[in-house]
Amino acid sequence: MNNKMTTQTIVAVAIGSALFAVLMVYGGIPVFTNTKLTTAYIVPVIVGGLFGVIPAALVGLFGNILADFIGGWGYWFDWSIGNGLAALFIGLLPLYGARIREGIFTVRHAIIFAVVSIFGIAVSFGLVTPLLTQLLYQAEATITFAQAQVAVISNASVVVVVGIPLLFVLANRYRKQTNLTEEF
Repeated sequence: MNNKMTTQTIVAVAIGSALFAVLMVYGGIPVFTNTKLTTAYIVPVIVGGLFGVIPAALVGLFGNILADFIGGWGYWFDWSIGNGLAALFIGLLPLYGARIREGIFTVRHAIIFAVVSIFGIAVSFGLVTPLLTQLLYQAEATITFAQAQVAVISNASVVVVVGIPLLFVLANRYRKQTNLTEEF
């Protein structure tokens, strides 16, 4: 899988960003101050699995910017960058051999996906986002780091608990499509 930006990939990023934004605003349960357990992280899992690293990262970045616009709470570029970076890690599947469109996603891939995704989400929201929040907005550190930790736990939970079974289903679907035989 290459990260060539075809028309199909650009459309996937646009639709994925819009869906990510809507789910960020409306598809979550508040769990802490300005922090939700959201289904939005299903989108970078799908886009990353089907289109690769860069499209997944763009969905996280642009999706968060769009969510800020839809939500009307102002633009928080610290969180947009954090979501883009987290989605980048989520989209790294081809790097360790997972090829969803070819029907290749094993238990080994699932374990690596979980570790890489949790690590990426932890770095993105546990370190990068709070530091950018401090740098850009001079926000109160205790609340900022608490929000970040809740985001790590909630987003990682969605990616692992929902994302891994979804990747198995997608890979199985593509595997069945590639094994079609013609009968006479």
